[in-house]
Amino acid sequence: MAKLYFKYGAMGSSKTAQALITKYNYEENDLKVWLIKPSADTRDGAATLRSRIGLEAQVEVIAPEVDIHARFLGGKARRSDVIIVDECQFLTEKQIDQLRAIVDEHSIPVMCFGLRTDFQTRLFPGSRRLMEVADTIQEIKTICDCGAKATVNARIDGNGYIVTEGAQVVLGGNDSYIAMCHKCYIKGIREHKVIKLHGQN
Repeated sequence: MAKLYFKYGAMGSSKTAQALITKYNYEENDLKVWLIKPSADTRDGAATLRSRIGLEAQVEVIAPEVDIHARFLGGKARRSDVIIVDECQFLTEKQIDQLRAIVDEHSIPVMCFGLRTDFQTRLFPGSRRLMEVADTIQEIKTICDCGAKATVNARIDGNGYIVTEGAQVVLGGNDSYIAMCHKCYIKGIREHKVIKLHGQN
């Protein structure tokens, strides 16, 4: 029975790598994959999905106004055996419902990879809807620098301080964000600590 999966994790938890490995595993078994991502994610170019460890693939970009169910029915995606979505937090709630409809009406599994919460620990709209309607919800774990499980996607400014206000969506990777446990996140804000991003000297 096909299911809607939500696999979430903090920044740096290998979500994109796992999405690309899953794609490879399906294709190795001669199964067709429809790989998509929201248009909000432009870090690696419009039609490229790239992980931090160097895996990459071409991907179909989905704008907020696109009806994913209609796109599925109207093109080559209709012949897919599985749909894999990266950065699913940027999809609209309506688009999550469209993916849910594909699972229910066409028995195609849909695997969504993304963040659960933003830099203020608030759910993204797409993630919230997935928490409500996904059949399977799985956390992809990563760790804070202190060794505890990381749950917060802390946004760091140019001076090394944790950002607590601003737009929900600001694209970035290791140059702007770091995964932290909630205790270190709160401590960093209260003590106005300078946070060293990964990859910095």
